[in-house]
Amino acid sequence: MTGFTGVSRRRTFGRVRRLPSGRFQARYLTPGGQQRRAPCTFATEREAELFLAGVETDLRRGTWFDATAGDIRLDVYAPRWIVERPVELQPRTLEIYESLLRNHIYPEFGRLHLSRITSAAVRTWHASLRERGIGQVTVAKAYRLLKAICATAVEDELIAKNPCRLRNAGVERTRERKPPSLEEVERIADEIEARYRAMVILAAWSGLRWGELAALSRKRIDRLHGTVHVEESMIQLSGGKRFIGPPKSAAGRRTVAIPPHLWPVIDEHLATYVGPTADALVFTKASGVSLDRANFYAVWRRATRRAGVGEYRFHDLRHLAATLAAVSGATTRELMHRIGHSSFRAALIYQHATEDRDHAIAEAMSCLVEPTPLSPRPRAVDTDG
Repeated sequence: MTGFTGVSRRRTFGRVRRLPSGRFQARYLTPGGQQRRAPCTFATEREAELFLAGVETDLRRGTWFDATAGDIRLDVYAPRWIVERPVELQPRTLEIYESLLRNHIYPEFGRLHLSRITSAAVRTWHASLRERGIGQVTVAKAYRLLKAICATAVEDELIAKNPCRLRNAGVERTRERKPPSLEEVERIADEIEARYRAMVILAAWSGLRWGELAALSRKRIDRLHGTVHVEESMIQLSGGKRFIGPPKSAAGRRTVAIPPHLWPVIDEHLATYVGPTADALVFTKASGVSLDRANFYAVWRRATRRAGVGEYRFHDLRHLAATLAAVSGATTRELMHRIGHSSFRAALIYQHATEDRDHAIAEAMSCLVEPTPLSPRPRAVDTDG
């Protein structure tokens, strides 16, 4: 064959040839009958034969992997991964994924073949994101996305193993925020525009997300049974486009019992600000159109400043609601249902907040006995002469 010299002796599996350079090349047939060659040449014929022996052993054990299958660029495979996911992504999630790929993953790995992405390269990339000052949450999301894409590539038999193997690199370590007190919530509710007062109070006691409140319609309020049915959420993209869609996850679709003392506030709001039709949105702008995040948050910030409270986010009301439920004795699963989470992690965060009440619990335990000072222990009488 042109370009080769010195054909080696015949082997039962594969062939070894000596190149004009003096190095040795190994070739073999795949189970599908395709010819493959070793990814590198060898200094000696013995090294080439050992490589073929290893391939032959892997074939017999069923552990052989076609190293050339991963010769597809990440920026070609990732869009296909998004389209072919078994569960269609929510528009906002799709927007986040595309941003992470474009800004943080493609610059490093986009033009690389999947088979060329190594664990060492992933480790260096992950460290570089942190060194550049990218937020920890964003770094975790980017790593988690790359890991998920590579995991599917393993399932597709394009790569032998997932190169994303950094321990806890995909865990988001958001700083736990202290929620406002009930007194502070009342002050905010008193200072915010009247049409949003019920929204603030309901968020603080029900744990509904902003998007769930913004999409809440009259028909989802069950006054007879004292509940609110969460079936929709307001979705707003970065460009400002907003529309009503399903909740964030399957766990987000739920029925939440409303504390009885809130109903007078809700009834008054429905009578004053909400249209009579079943589909009428419960919380809207003064013009009657659906809420816009940026516009509402400007209203929220003005109210918190006038109330003289801390720099609270509207989402902190959800944290307060979950903490109140935990303090009231809700189990982890009950919290998961009430706040609409599918994992234990978030529920446990809110339960940890109740540890601050340990001293109060200890004092309450003392109230189980008579509220009188414990008598001093009688001294023993010395009976010896």
